[in-house]
Amino acid sequence: MKAIVISEPGKIEIRDIPMPVVGEGEALLKVKYVGICGADVASFTGNQPFTTYPRIPGHEFSAEIVSVPENDRGLKAGDIVTCNPYFNCTTCYSCQRGFVNCCTDNQTMGVQRDGAFCEYIAMPLDRMYDGKGLTAQELSLIEPFSISRHAVSRAQIKESDSVLIIGAGPIGLFALLAAKQKCKRIAVADILDNRLALALDYGADAVVNTKNQSLDAFVNDFTGGNGFDVCIEACGAPETFLGCIDAAAFAANIILIGNGKRETSFVHSVLLKKELNVHGSRNALKEDFINNITAVAEGQADVMKMVSGIYEMQDAMDAFKALANNDGTLAKLLIRIGD
Repeated sequence: MKAIVISEPGKIEIRDIPMPVVGEGEALLKVKYVGICGADVASFTGNQPFTTYPRIPGHEFSAEIVSVPENDRGLKAGDIVTCNPYFNCTTCYSCQRGFVNCCTDNQTMGVQRDGAFCEYIAMPLDRMYDGKGLTAQELSLIEPFSISRHAVSRAQIKESDSVLIIGAGPIGLFALLAAKQKCKRIAVADILDNRLALALDYGADAVVNTKNQSLDAFVNDFTGGNGFDVCIEACGAPETFLGCIDAAAFAANIILIGNGKRETSFVHSVLLKKELNVHGSRNALKEDFINNITAVAEGQADVMKMVSGIYEMQDAMDAFKALANNDGTLAKLLIRIGD
């Protein structure tokens, strides 16, 4: 079968590799569509510290079941599914306590182990989720949506809350979709007008380009000087984390999704003074996937607005280069692997 392989930073090849060996309790899947994640782009550019090469990227995908063992979940050949790509060890302290998304030996497909950018994969049944009639393209977007849903769930948002999302990349936009199911007053900040236009299209009540406008002034205006009840950081930059601290109301929740690569310095007394709750968020859980599939199936979220383009397998290099040089006009790019 054919696979998209990052052979070294900056270089992608289409290789012939052996078909997967299907183990006990696993199904053979024919991959349909795979989304390119920021982690995949980081592997391509050489900025992903957990990636070794050569590596098959990809963990946002949909697939058709080719063969599946007898099961009590109704999964059968021909069904279109998506999957949980975070493999946990089952034995560490986190796994023992049920926090499988925080496994200390986590292996995410496409990063610590080979991913879904290939024609066929084998997956354990307990990692497969019925697509409930969603298209293969929609199902390939459920994983990044689940990352954001899990983060939003950490804040226990109430309907009366005001929410600020800093960062209008795909994860920030998916956080907007998830938050809209919880409350009605959501603002989005970014430094790229193209991304802010997407945020408005996705239902943000207000947006601010912090390159041109003071975030403090915007916060005061939007919240009447109170600050936001929930601030979601989806960039991973020191400046945006500090922006969340400043924008947060007293006793507010701050959720960190963005994966920071630089140190942040601040006087932590502000956390005490405001009694802020700062939550990290990692990966997603089974219920996040299932709830998102239901939300899309019931028309609560239109994830296809996120798709900026679909590439063929042989054009993977072009897709990765486009995202590596993204000026904010691109959200999600999908690669079609099979019909």
